[in-house]
Amino acid sequence: MLRALPKMNLAQLLARTARVFPERPALLVGTCVICSYCVLGRRVAAIAGALRGRLGLQPGARVALLLGNCPQYLELLYAIWHAGLVAVPINGKLHAREVAFILENSLTSLLFIAGSGDAAASPAATQMWSAAVPRLRIVAVDDDDYRRLAENQPLTPSAAAPDDLAWLFYTSGTTGRPKGVMLSHRNLLAMTLSYLADVDQAEHADSILYAAPMSHGAGMYSFIHVLVGARHVVPESGGFDAAEILALARSLRQVSMFAAPTMVRRLVDQAAAHGGDGDGIKTIVYGGGPMYLADIQRALAVLGNRLVQIYGQGESPMTITALSRQHHADRAHPRHIERLASVGVAHSVVEVIVADAAGRSLLAGELGEILVRGETVMQGYWRNAEATAATLHGGWLHTGDVGSLDSDGFLTLRDRSKDVIISGGANIYPREVEEVLLQHPGVAEVAVVGRPSAEWGEEVVAFVVCRPDASAPSGQLDRLCLQSIARFKRPREYFFVAELPKNHYGKVLKSELRRQCEDRGEN
Repeated sequence: MLRALPKMNLAQLLARTARVFPERPALLVGTCVICSYCVLGRRVAAIAGALRGRLGLQPGARVALLLGNCPQYLELLYAIWHAGLVAVPINGKLHAREVAFILENSLTSLLFIAGSGDAAASPAATQMWSAAVPRLRIVAVDDDDYRRLAENQPLTPSAAAPDDLAWLFYTSGTTGRPKGVMLSHRNLLAMTLSYLADVDQAEHADSILYAAPMSHGAGMYSFIHVLVGARHVVPESGGFDAAEILALARSLRQVSMFAAPTMVRRLVDQAAAHGGDGDGIKTIVYGGGPMYLADIQRALAVLGNRLVQIYGQGESPMTITALSRQHHADRAHPRHIERLASVGVAHSVVEVIVADAAGRSLLAGELGEILVRGETVMQGYWRNAEATAATLHGGWLHTGDVGSLDSDGFLTLRDRSKDVIISGGANIYPREVEEVLLQHPGVAEVAVVGRPSAEWGEEVVAFVVCRPDASAPSGQLDRLCLQSIARFKRPREYFFVAELPKNHYGKVLKSELRRQCEDRGEN
């Protein structure tokens, strides 16, 4: 599809729109226009010049963004690519130690932080990061150093080969150690163009609303909206507030957004409680975790035909399958309910199969691992050849998810072979939490699983076996977690048991623990 292109830089998307539609509003905070595409393009070129000139970064250097949703996020992303550098977006909810690992592993040269009042970047945290990466430079986006970057001489967009690294996204692995997913300009442009073919028809009158983190999928949906010259809206709250979003939609009109299932539920609850119907919302693209059938049906009843579901992974961002607006609305189809419970059909830029353990494609209805190949599949894991070889074995991305395809090509997820817990759209890997809990002197064994949650999709619970004549109070375990991992990964409940269920080989039977969670919930 894109093999013949000699060069490809995502920054050209913005440069093109700034030339062709200079006066269109580009960035908004709430309903207030911050700048036009012409101004945004000039700022990006100037910041890019500062990155290469004043700060002396060489092509391919990594620049990390530890920011909440803010107008600077978008201009920094494009300035990084404009300068021929690599963006390393970091989840602002991560613990300082987790951030330190990413900075060190990625060999980051420059880190942008929110600045004053940023809880994620305390003096102790910045000292830790500087120790991890001795030559690291840290710039706060609310200080004079940042403002001076935009006063630099503008830089012409750097040439980039299609397979040059653009986005280094860290996603935890089954071992609990984050892995850097390497996404090229080609990967991200293919993802961008497939939005038009498979997700929605973006238009210049649209507003893309950033209620979910821009460090993840929501930020990736900026690309297509830059391409068409649409408005980019950061809520005044900087995040998700259902009442604020509904009010913005009524004011701005044609609002699109990416949302985790828990966000969709809250939006539906807010609209239903106040007699709303989602007026002004054009499209809600939901994904990042399981959306229960009853929730989808209620969302359609309250908000109308505004939903599109996507299934993807960091390794094939936002583009494995999609369940279109039309399929959501096609109630006359004899398998409409089954389709609503699916994650749709393969995106146009990838091939999706369900395979057995040997990698052989299975027949419709048979369960197996979901494999993907195509233009959006990552180049591999940063500095991790072993994990790359295992995940991209045989030329396919092995997702670790189990599912089945029906005769029409609709994919239904059945289970996850990896034990990842998806809570509020965020991935939580049990072993990472288990390793922290095992640091408590009173803990002999521990197993972490996810249990269903109406609010979050899943929530973390821990089964703990204490050492003889020892104890591990829940409060102490909580404090231990908060010292080492992000708050959202902390178990919501601890079950203290005499032993963990195991098979003949000594492996903990997490399926049995999940069943016990269900039994406890029914009692």
